[in-house]
Amino acid sequence: MLKLYGMGPTRSLRALWALRELDAEFEFVPVNLPAGENRHPDFLRLNPAGKLPVLVDGDFVLTESAAIVMYLAEKYGAKGLMPADLKERAQAYRWSLFAVTELEQPLWRMAKHTFLYPEDKRLPGDIALAREEFAAMAAVLERHMDGREFIVGDRITIADCVTAYVLDWGNENGLIDGFPSLKAYLERMYARPKAPQRIAEAFERMQAGA
Repeated sequence: MLKLYGMGPTRSLRALWALRELDAEFEFVPVNLPAGENRHPDFLRLNPAGKLPVLVDGDFVLTESAAIVMYLAEKYGAKGLMPADLKERAQAYRWSLFAVTELEQPLWRMAKHTFLYPEDKRLPGDIALAREEFAAMAAVLERHMDGREFIVGDRITIADCVTAYVLDWGNENGLIDGFPSLKAYLERMYARPKAPQRIAEAFERMQAGA
């Protein structure tokens, strides 16, 4: 059986989304980051970077959330999460990579300079720049989503599993309020029966010890 190592509001939610959309059988193995479980030698043997999520499929171990989503879509190819048409598949890769490079990186910069870095290493100016960068790239996706239900084609694909999480993260920082198509898309995606928890809900459950 597949095993997914993850925790609450992290990018584990991307992999969870794909697993649920694919109706895959899997075991979720919680890893407590605040308690340092990701630095335990057993976990570091799975991912030397000490980060989540990690997918284990028999003797195959895969890290990086977007790669996990892509692998699962290929493994369960008949379920349609990976487009069969070459050009649609290329577009799904394109927008997935757009999400993790152009949208996610500014959010990481904001997080680092808000609470992840020690206080003496935080640069408030970097937060402002990151917000501007996110907004510029969100505008690109906003134009693309005008009149579209999904990012690629007429059904959910890997691009949606990867991107919806990033937009929810941006939404938590108040960064998509000026993008009505993205707001509507986000609500549609999380209204899906197999959608995972939203980041805020997952964070609340984690704090409550659920």
